[in-house]
Amino acid sequence: MDLSLVLLVGIGLAMDCFAVSLAAGTTISSERVRAALIIAACFGGFQALMALIGWLGGTWLAPVIAPFDHWAAFIILAIIGGKMILEGFFEEEERKKDYLAIPVLILLSVATSIDSLGVGLSLALISSGILVEAAIIGLVSLLFSFTGVMAGGRLASRFGKPVEIAGGIILILIGVRILAGHLSG
Repeated sequence: MDLSLVLLVGIGLAMDCFAVSLAAGTTISSERVRAALIIAACFGGFQALMALIGWLGGTWLAPVIAPFDHWAAFIILAIIGGKMILEGFFEEEERKKDYLAIPVLILLSVATSIDSLGVGLSLALISSGILVEAAIIGLVSLLFSFTGVMAGGRLASRFGKPVEIAGGIILILIGVRILAGHLSG
């Protein structure tokens, strides 16, 4: 897969991490850099791991669904993107929570990386590699998460939901590109 496309996928996936990190940043007043590093490492690590798990599952399924893999990749990315857009419009604002508590951190890491599982599956369906792709997805999420926590209170109230909506739109457009590329030959 083209490096610029992988970077766009990483940015699309990182939007959930960024939005949650912005919310976390509003509740963290001391040791912000330490908290940002912990949250960023968890979110980025889970994004990369889930992409890898999705790819492994997709590799196993690829021969079975090869005749319609482009449609499957498009549908998966469209569903993930649509979910992100709907959450951006309709999901309730997060209540204050201790973002550094282990159970909260694990739940948020899994929740923000579920989309990466689907993207990993899509990458397997289009016969793309995974190691570089997963590393880029994880690194982009790590950077976005760190930035989100650091920016915290200044940006969360203004940009949290629009950022998540933009991420969903990016994923849908990538799905359209995959489908159009396959259908055009």
